Amino acid sequence: MDQTETVLRAVMADVLGLGSARAAALDHDSELFGALPEFDSMAVAVVITELEDRLNIIVDDDDIDSETFATFGNLLAFCRMKQTA
Repeated sequence: MDQTETVLRAVMADVLGLGSARAAALDHDSELFGALPEFDSMAVAVVITELEDRLNIIVDDDDIDSETFATFGNLLAFCRMKQTA
């Protein structure tokens, strides 16, 4: 597990209140938005803000779409892409 994944799991645990065990259990194909009751549209905004702060990235509104938050793997890939941009 790399630093980006560690941070993403921490954000999911902290912001969504999943706790470390549930966040650790998320795998690449774990569905997020629409599947986790804690992950609603308000949570998306907070998750984005936390990711920006913790990963030192900037997320523009047009950077994200529904696929970004479809699965844990998609969100992780997005974070990694933003870090290299």
